[in-house]
Amino acid sequence: MSHLSTAADAMAAVVRSITPDQLTNPTPCTEYDVRALVNHLLFWGPSLEGAGRKESVPPPATEVDLTTGDWRGDLLAQLDRTARTWEPVSAWEGTTYMGGPNEMPAAMIGDMITGELVVHGWDFAQATGQRLDLPEDLLTYLLGAVAEGVEQGRAMGIYGPEVPVPADAPTLDRILGITGRDPAWVSTVTV
Repeated sequence: MSHLSTAADAMAAVVRSITPDQLTNPTPCTEYDVRALVNHLLFWGPSLEGAGRKESVPPPATEVDLTTGDWRGDLLAQLDRTARTWEPVSAWEGTTYMGGPNEMPAAMIGDMITGELVVHGWDFAQATGQRLDLPEDLLTYLLGAVAEGVEQGRAMGIYGPEVPVPADAPTLDRILGITGRDPAWVSTVTV
């Protein structure tokens, strides 16, 4: 199983336990409450999935309407499709697209998606009083990948300004700090 698949499975475990009344909870990702974060992932999901197939899949023209349908089932299905698309070694080779016409290294895109799943999985967990369980080998790998691509991630608007974290902090906390999250963030909503 790839790190991306492991991260998708960890996020899925958290998503399965989100209750409808938690959709308005704030998340550590200041732009989004839980509902908006679900929408963000559904909006970009086809582009991330397409990247694994070396296809440029632009995001839809409009956001997803979470007031109808099965948002949880839709997000779980999208996570599964994205993970399966990135399973073959060939997905990580050469170049690919991330929703636009510009080619980028496929391994870099795969690492960015893995980071997105880890960080937004943590966002969901923190917002809903859950724990995101990730193996240390994934986190160690991701710390290196995030540190290597941090400047490009900031230039693309994916990462915020770094939050200082002690050098001996847990690996996940260091990843969060690099990407602009405060690992000490606690929900203001009683969960």
